[in-house]
Amino acid sequence: MKTTPPGVATKLAEYRQEHLLQWWDELSGEQQESLVAQIDSVDFEMIRRVWQESKISSTAADSEVNRVDQAAAPKSVVLQPASETEEAQWEQAAEVGAQRLADGKVAVITVAGGQGSRLGFAHPKGMFPIGPISNRSLFQVFAEQILARKRRHGGDIPWLIMTSAATHSETIDFFEQHDFWGLDRETVAFFQQGSMPAVDASSGRVLMSAPDALCLSPDGHGGLVMALKSSGLLDRMASAGVEDFFYHQVDNPTVIMCDPALIGLHAQNNSQLTTCVVNKLRPTERMGVLVDISDHVEIIEYSELNEEQAAREDASGQWIFWAGNTAIHAFSLAFLEQLTSGGGQLVLHVAEKAVDHIDVTGNLIEPSELNANKFERFIFDALPLATSALIVEGNREREFNPVKNAQGNDSPLTSREALSRIGREWLSSAGHTLQETASVEISPLTALDADELVGSLKDGRITVNSLTGPPAAT
Repeated sequence: MKTTPPGVATKLAEYRQEHLLQWWDELSGEQQESLVAQIDSVDFEMIRRVWQESKISSTAADSEVNRVDQAAAPKSVVLQPASETEEAQWEQAAEVGAQRLADGKVAVITVAGGQGSRLGFAHPKGMFPIGPISNRSLFQVFAEQILARKRRHGGDIPWLIMTSAATHSETIDFFEQHDFWGLDRETVAFFQQGSMPAVDASSGRVLMSAPDALCLSPDGHGGLVMALKSSGLLDRMASAGVEDFFYHQVDNPTVIMCDPALIGLHAQNNSQLTTCVVNKLRPTERMGVLVDISDHVEIIEYSELNEEQAAREDASGQWIFWAGNTAIHAFSLAFLEQLTSGGGQLVLHVAEKAVDHIDVTGNLIEPSELNANKFERFIFDALPLATSALIVEGNREREFNPVKNAQGNDSPLTSREALSRIGREWLSSAGHTLQETASVEISPLTALDADELVGSLKDGRITVNSLTGPPAAT
């Protein structure tokens, strides 16, 4: 390729982005094709509009204050059962969810675009070893849960894994190396989330990382919606009879995959979007919270709240901002399809970042201060767009023990301890009490819950000793 393809130069001139072709004549044909493909993928009109709107900072600040002031604790929440009647209602919902799983109406979405850099792990986070004894990876824990669910309920459960440019190839290779942990390969699909360019904060000009490359970064977990559509997976799932998606992020090994109760409640309430929440441990815990604002369910991020606001109480003495978002959701396929059309696309958020880039002479610039705007979408922005949204309180100790930090709270140590604790609790229900420091690991293929473990121990399929051992080396 020698000359610029028709329309590319004109398009760039319209948006004052001509610098993207500065090194055109020095590039190989392959590099030129790559650069044009990157340029073609950018919606410059949208980037310009969002960048310009971001400059009106005072309006944005006022809007955030209004959201916080208007927020109330969510009124419509299915709380954890506290009576025999409520227990029976949850059991009924679980039966409904189990039937939907048996009928092949549910698929799983795992958001796995992040790397484990914050954990000191130079690979996709899903590859991180989390098993307390075996060092099973996060991916293996989820794969075994899905396989166990399929064996229990009998229906197909497609697994859709959203990767990023940084994790896509290595993730697929990892699954291949482990033969998909026994899952039918045809039921597992990998798709990449989109990318967005970083722009110079003062001029709005797209930054370049190399003469043939824009500074691109993933477009956030909200990019899921359009990525599902563009990959053809929404149409493929519809053809397969899937009606709902169980959504979770890759960093939580204690998630109850395809939780029948959550799926059942979602179905019983004809919900378009169902969200699992847990009680925050303290007002300032770094979790987004679900609230009611003007008759809509929305999420307020922890960064929007100061300490005084975060601890605000209502007339009954309850924290207003108690309902922490676990990033566990159920979506109807029809709602996701709605979000892909026209004005239904999720909004773009702007974040100020320090972004390495090359200058007009081709020299690498490594800024020490914030110099750029990045753009991303958040899946929780779908909440106010749903005409029927449901909030369900989860059991925090059982199902929300994420791996986010290298040390301290939500770290590999606390997550492994949670997995062991859950195992000890299940063994205790079967009459086997262990020391609180004992390491326990129960594969989902051994038992999905305490009742199944009791049965397996009774009939001699497993022994207590097979589930315990020294903690895995880290």
